[in-house]
Amino acid sequence: MSPMMVLIVFVSVYILLMSEKWNRVLAAMAGGVAMLLIGAFPIEKALFTYIDWKTITLLFSMMLIVTITSKTGIFEFIAIRIAQWVNGNGLALLVLFSSLAAAGSAFLANVTIAMLLVPILFKLTRLLELPPIPYLIMTILACNIGGTATLIGDPPNMMIGQAVKHFTFNSFLENLLPVVLMVYAVTLLIMCVVYKEVLHVKEDRKLLLKGIKPEEYLKRDSGLFQSLFVLALVLVGFSVYPVFHLDVTTVSLAGAVLLMLLLEKMYPPEKILREVEWGTLFFFMGLFLLVGGIEEAGFIDEIAREILRATDGDMKKTAFVILWGTGLLSSVVDNIPFVAAMIPVIQEFGEFGMVNMDPLWWSLALGACLGGNGTLLGSSSNLVIAGLASKENVHIKFHQYLLIGVPVTVISLAVSTIYVYFKYIRPFMGG
Repeated sequence: MSPMMVLIVFVSVYILLMSEKWNRVLAAMAGGVAMLLIGAFPIEKALFTYIDWKTITLLFSMMLIVTITSKTGIFEFIAIRIAQWVNGNGLALLVLFSSLAAAGSAFLANVTIAMLLVPILFKLTRLLELPPIPYLIMTILACNIGGTATLIGDPPNMMIGQAVKHFTFNSFLENLLPVVLMVYAVTLLIMCVVYKEVLHVKEDRKLLLKGIKPEEYLKRDSGLFQSLFVLALVLVGFSVYPVFHLDVTTVSLAGAVLLMLLLEKMYPPEKILREVEWGTLFFFMGLFLLVGGIEEAGFIDEIAREILRATDGDMKKTAFVILWGTGLLSSVVDNIPFVAAMIPVIQEFGEFGMVNMDPLWWSLALGACLGGNGTLLGSSSNLVIAGLASKENVHIKFHQYLLIGVPVTVISLAVSTIYVYFKYIRPFMGG
């Protein structure tokens, strides 16, 4: 295997994805197959090491649950209630909806929150004749920002929590929630300024909204009770992770199977399976193989070591280089393998005599999670939301998202830099 060939395949596919010249599913799958053809790794390693079947299964399970639940009219009911609550105000809707996404992503997987909220979002924008793109982009940003706040909100935080034994669920809240609130407030302000002119609702739509009875949209004979019961069970299963360590993928898969068993006669499994977003699942498989090739060729390990080699063990330099390096790289490469490569490298600093490495760990968490907002490829929830939008014939263009994602990511990392300096570096240097 030639590392240069791996790099050429990786860069070529990313150029295709950014230019949108090819169908994104075909581009990602072609890249994954190319990695196999050039010998980046054997097929066994592709299937059992690099394709993250836990993520694929979580997505698949939630797609089944959401597909069945959507047939009950509950998403229309919630959408109308939310719209009536804010009197059809477009900006208020942006604030409320993104706040739901951020808060939900802190305590559930942000992929799950994305799959639950996007169907409601489309009902809302159609009802009020609002453009969906601003709401979709803000939901992407909110999911990644909210997921940064807790141990269970984003996979990199779970990995860091497992690596650093004294980091508890409360440790993440105490250390990351303040900066997450600041970043979210700044991001929301930017989005409100950027989109305020296009989020006006016509008076006739507001009048129509007042006359709608949301209860009429509920289809009580379509498995409403069973769907809500199973969905509640799954969400409870996710939320008790810190106590019982129930794997979220197992919980979601069990919920999907239970719901299909309960409603088998009403919704035959063959029919429901045809409605699954298979394109999104295969897109993820292709991306996992692409990143696997880069990881196998040693690029990720080398980047991680170079980041720390450049700092000469200086605490301030190291924390800032980790924060910005991880943040910028996480915009284009899946943050999970990069965090996996960074964890042993940071641990080596302890062996070299560096005391109090907490600032480095918090910098890694902030960079990995907030960096996911940089591009559409930066985070699993970004890709899920883009996939759900495509299903509704709404296409978030790569460059269109980039114009918002890059500035928001840079500002988020700048806010995090100030926070890390005053919260950790200054007290450490003073001591």
